[in-house]
Amino acid sequence: MSPDALEAGEGHSRWNVSGAMLFQLCTELFCVVLAVALALRLHHMPDVPVLATLGPAFVFAVFMVLMLGVLGMYQHDRKFGLPSYGARVVLAMLIAVPLAYYTADVMPGGRPFQETVGQSVLLAFAALVLVRQLVTGPVVRMMVPHRVLVLGTGPEAKLVEASLGAAATPGLRLVGFYALEKVAETVVSPNRIVARRGSLDETVRTLGVDEIIVAVRQQRGGVLPLRGLLDCRLAGVRVTDLARFFERVHGQIPIDSLKASWLIYGNGFRQGRVRTIVKRSVDIVVSLALLVAVLPLMLAAAIVIALESGLPVVYRHERVGLRGKTFQLLKFRSMRQDAEHDGKAAWAKVGDPRVTSFGRLMRRMRIDELPQLINVLRGEMSFVGPRPERPVFVSMLTEQVPFYAVRHSVKPGITGWAQVRYSYGANVEQSIKKLEYDLYYVKNHTLLLDLRILLETARVVVRGEGAR
Repeated sequence: MSPDALEAGEGHSRWNVSGAMLFQLCTELFCVVLAVALALRLHHMPDVPVLATLGPAFVFAVFMVLMLGVLGMYQHDRKFGLPSYGARVVLAMLIAVPLAYYTADVMPGGRPFQETVGQSVLLAFAALVLVRQLVTGPVVRMMVPHRVLVLGTGPEAKLVEASLGAAATPGLRLVGFYALEKVAETVVSPNRIVARRGSLDETVRTLGVDEIIVAVRQQRGGVLPLRGLLDCRLAGVRVTDLARFFERVHGQIPIDSLKASWLIYGNGFRQGRVRTIVKRSVDIVVSLALLVAVLPLMLAAAIVIALESGLPVVYRHERVGLRGKTFQLLKFRSMRQDAEHDGKAAWAKVGDPRVTSFGRLMRRMRIDELPQLINVLRGEMSFVGPRPERPVFVSMLTEQVPFYAVRHSVKPGITGWAQVRYSYGANVEQSIKKLEYDLYYVKNHTLLLDLRILLETARVVVRGEGAR
């Protein structure tokens, strides 16, 4: 391919990105303005001309689009699922709505907008979510395809191919596999191995690659073309290793591809003071509100437990929390009193015979977890975080599983990323899989991720998933 053709292709790509973003911005601006106009009609204000409220509506739309932009919603190379996008719209509204409301005080048509702001917010939320899912999302992905080249042809490359296929991300194109001279193993289809067009960076330019995924586990001994990868990176091509790939696609960090240097030097693992204070404040306010709301349910549960299997109704478990310190976790007793008569800790099993009849119902509806609201108020736990394990299991898993202690760098939670993404861990292998999700949370935990986990927890509770 000639240099002129390459430059034309790069210019076309830039035009696609700019055109896609402009289309997305204009469409979502129009949707918010339309939502405000519809709110006026639903609020029985037919005498108020739409043009009279166009100014406040447009200001509200601009604030919304600006906040969505700040939250990264117009990055064409990122995919947002419905829960993630909905959570970001809510956060954007928490800032945009007050700004638009008080700005309307000094604008013509501001009073009707302020009187219908509730309906406007609900309609704007619905419009933005529907339009993003049904219109702008698919159109933008079609206008700006993301072309991926996998570096390697071994088992890891095959796993990357399967993961990309399972993710089925619209707009993503796997252009093929780039064979390495010092890696002879080939398990991918030979038809998908790209023909070399000179060096790696020349091949990448020719194929119009946006991202290189390094699917090679053993990288010592000059296996990787480091100079070529550096040239690609400097040219704006994203280079992703296996750990970051699985983190992005599956929301987990695979233990077998993890190195201590990646944990030390990688991004994430933010434990800032502001983040800690805000999360603690939210934990206190929400746990107090929930305790008041569910107190009748907790009293009823305690009475039924006492009638069915006697006292005590609350069971105390020693668990490992923040920085390895132990604490007493509170739960409504869902098992027989002689569940561990031999004094040995045991993982719960599917259809565990030690669980009482009412205990099974409590576990299915997560009622047995409600006393942990007290643990949250005490500061021993948070609402969201890795589930705390018993000391005997922690000792065993720390010896057998690399990086297991990393999960203790944040407070344990009533619910967590592993709980909503994976089933109950009842052996070492399953605990490793749960740890991969816990590591993702420890590395990426934000208030936005916490909100998403809480939303998914509601789904898990309603469906009764994962209870034992």
